[in-house]
Amino acid sequence: MTHFLVSDTNPDGSKLEDILRVIRNDILIRCTKISDDMRPEAQQVLQNNVKILDQISQSIVLAENSTQILDKAFGPGTEDGSPRIGSE
Repeated sequence: MTHFLVSDTNPDGSKLEDILRVIRNDILIRCTKISDDMRPEAQQVLQNNVKILDQISQSIVLAENSTQILDKAFGPGTEDGSPRIGSE
């Protein structure tokens, strides 16, 4: 059972890339709040967040690629959330 992603038990779930975009936006907001804080701890957190943002951005590209592969091979997702590949 998935909590956030589209599945047979969660047909109203989201695509992975959409969830990652929301998380990326939240991190960006946090970054802007600490960007002027010159304490070493804040600057280290900011550096970590920038690295995380890059990794999330790369993950979004990969998730979009997977969606394109599935759409091309099997058409758009099913209404009932049943998997296009793999088992239920």
